[in-house]
Amino acid sequence: MPPLPSSGPLAGLTVLDLTWVLSGPYAAMTLADLGADVIKVERPPYGDIARTTGPFLRAEGTAADGSPLEESVYFFSINRGKRSIALDLRTERGKAIFRRLVRHVDVLIENFTPGTMDRLGLGYAALRELNPRLVYCAISGFGQTGPDAHLPALDIIVQGMGGIMSITGEPGRPPVRVGTSIGNIAAGLYAAIGILAALRHRDATGEGQFVDISMLDCQLAILENAFTRYFATGERPGPLGTRHPASTPFQAFPTADGWIVVALAFGAENQWQLLCGILGVVELIDDERFETSGKRTANHAQLEPILSAAFQRRTTAEWLAELRAAGIPCGPVNGIPEAAALPQAAAREMFLDVHHPKGMVLRVVNTPVKLSATPGGVKGPPPTVGQDTRAVLRELGGLSDDEIAELLTSGIALETEPRTAPAIPH
Repeated sequence: MPPLPSSGPLAGLTVLDLTWVLSGPYAAMTLADLGADVIKVERPPYGDIARTTGPFLRAEGTAADGSPLEESVYFFSINRGKRSIALDLRTERGKAIFRRLVRHVDVLIENFTPGTMDRLGLGYAALRELNPRLVYCAISGFGQTGPDAHLPALDIIVQGMGGIMSITGEPGRPPVRVGTSIGNIAAGLYAAIGILAALRHRDATGEGQFVDISMLDCQLAILENAFTRYFATGERPGPLGTRHPASTPFQAFPTADGWIVVALAFGAENQWQLLCGILGVVELIDDERFETSGKRTANHAQLEPILSAAFQRRTTAEWLAELRAAGIPCGPVNGIPEAAALPQAAAREMFLDVHHPKGMVLRVVNTPVKLSATPGGVKGPPPTVGQDTRAVLRELGGLSDDEIAELLTSGIALETEPRTAPAIPH
């Protein structure tokens, strides 16, 4: 089976994706959306444990072995558009085949606990001898160095350790986990950035390199100015609800039928005057407690009840119409269903239906990277475990049909029914 139809700036690049669950698969999916041929390397017979995570999409009928036709929504959403090879790397024969594949790829991504690949004899030092141009990316909880490098980590662990939970939520309330797995997602995005930077260096020098991504490092990096404010002032940042620490008003307010977010631009005091006029609280314009953003922030406890009461006099839609007409930055506080129905998202083609060969359809989020000359996008459904084993062993490993048959018979490799659905148009 040939590679999936590819478009995008990374077309022609081949990635071995040894990752599982979220951070690594998200990084590899980002590369796949940009055109790379991503080959997911899975352990037979079950593959990535994320395949067992619900909820599940189900189709009518049963598979050849009588099992239900189902697919994990979790796995589907972050492994779409990849190929899959099932190869047992615990066996010497499996390792030997893997080394043959490594000679012909551009990138390898793994997110095992540090030392796992070295113990298999497949760490970066060993693989770069086979392929000096290889960009090897390792994602882990705490990186490859430091006193905590050996510790396992899941998303909430790094959210807690990195400080983001301490500044999320309402004052005086318990710490709150961010509503998405931002520990994993941030690591996946930084991994993609690091890989692209390493590929740029390789194009210039011919040399690959090791990309070391720590989930904790990434959490520290995305905390905007919380750390620099702490280093500068010595004051401990805390949760502010929807507020901004340095600009006011810059938060969500209740309306007659929901919530609205208003965020005045930094330094645009004319917007404050316009807002007061629209809200019918013109007396605040000349109140010296609120004449600048800094003063409004310092006196927020006195200001917020006044603004909240004013916003509750009308509906969200009514306020949006008037505030937008005046050029004041604002927006609704949407739930996921409302965000999914946004005309702006539809115009940007941010959601599309992906058809799976088993008969189910899942609407997924498209790539947000819009390129004028080399656009990418979702290439198709996720693979079944090992559906591309035969093709990959032939293309990259150079194995004969007899050699492949022997591997499949021995259980070192696994092949499942290949993809039959057409690629999804972008």
